[in-house]
Amino acid sequence: MLSNVTLFCFFASYLCALVIELTRLRLKNSVTRWAAIGFAFAGFIAHTAYLFERSRTAELPPLLSSTHDWMLVLAYLTVVIYLFVSTIDSSLGFGLFLLPIVVGLVGVSRFVSQSTTPGLSVTRGWGMLHASMWVLGAVGVVIGLVFSVMYLVQHRRLRQKKLLEDGLELPSLERLGRLNWWSIVISVPLLTLGMVTGVGLSLVSDPSTEAVRLTQPSIVISLLTWLGMMALFAWLLIAQRTPGRLVAWRTVWAFGFLLLTLIVLQVFNRGGVHGVASDHSAMLNQQRSGLDSQPLTLTIQP
Repeated sequence: MLSNVTLFCFFASYLCALVIELTRLRLKNSVTRWAAIGFAFAGFIAHTAYLFERSRTAELPPLLSSTHDWMLVLAYLTVVIYLFVSTIDSSLGFGLFLLPIVVGLVGVSRFVSQSTTPGLSVTRGWGMLHASMWVLGAVGVVIGLVFSVMYLVQHRRLRQKKLLEDGLELPSLERLGRLNWWSIVISVPLLTLGMVTGVGLSLVSDPSTEAVRLTQPSIVISLLTWLGMMALFAWLLIAQRTPGRLVAWRTVWAFGFLLLTLIVLQVFNRGGVHGVASDHSAMLNQQRSGLDSQPLTLTIQP
C-alpha cells in the first residue's frame, strides 16, 4: 500500500492547496479555507507514507538516506508549520507565501540525487546531528524568507493604501518584524551547528568513501553564504533601532540566496547534502566489486 504512493500524489495535493489559497483573495470564506487545509493535509499524509517507505527501503532515516529525501523532509516540516498556522489563524495569508516554496521543494526533489550517501553508516550518529541541524536551520531560513517577503508586501500596501482592495490580510509590520527577527536569531545558530558538525563529519569519515569533502564547490559556496548570514546576524544584534524594511530586504537577499544556492547546487552537482556525488561512488564500487569477483586470467600472445 505504502509503496504505491508516488511523489506526484502529494505534489498535486500541495499544488491544489496553493490554487485554493490564491482563490481566497477573491472568495474568502470557511469553505475555501478548509478546502486548502484539507488538500494540504491529504498531501501531508501521502508525504508521510512516501518518506516512511523510502526510509524502510534504505534502512536509514530520511535525513541520511539521500538528498532527495532530505529535501522532502525540509518540505515536510514546512507543511507542518503551514497546517498549524492555518488552523489557528483563519485570516493570516500565510499559505500564499509558504506553499509556493513547498511546491518548489517537492518539484525540485525529483531532479536531485536519490542514492544513499556512502560512508554514513560508520558515522551515523554524527551525520544525523549534522543533517538535523541543517534541516532545522533551513526551515528557519524558509520561514524567515516568508516573513520578510510578507513584511515588504505589507509595507508597500500601507504606502499605497491598498489594504482592503486585494483581499489579502497580513499581520502588522511590527509583528512581522518581530517574527522575522526571531527567525534570524534561531536559524543562523542552527546552521552554524550544521557547518561545525559537517566539518567534524569530514574529519571522522573514512577517507576512502569520500563522504564529505571540504573542497566541494557546494561546501565552499555554502560556507561563503553562511559568512554573509553571520554578518547579518551580528549586525542585527549590534544595531539599535534598525528599520524593519532594511532588515527584511537584507534577510531576503541572505536567506533567498542561501536557499537558491542549496537547491541549484544539488540539482547540478548530483551529490548529497552530506557528501559527494554518491551515484558516481556507487558506480565505482560496483565496478570494483565486479572486478574483484572475476577470476584472474593470463593470456600469452604468440
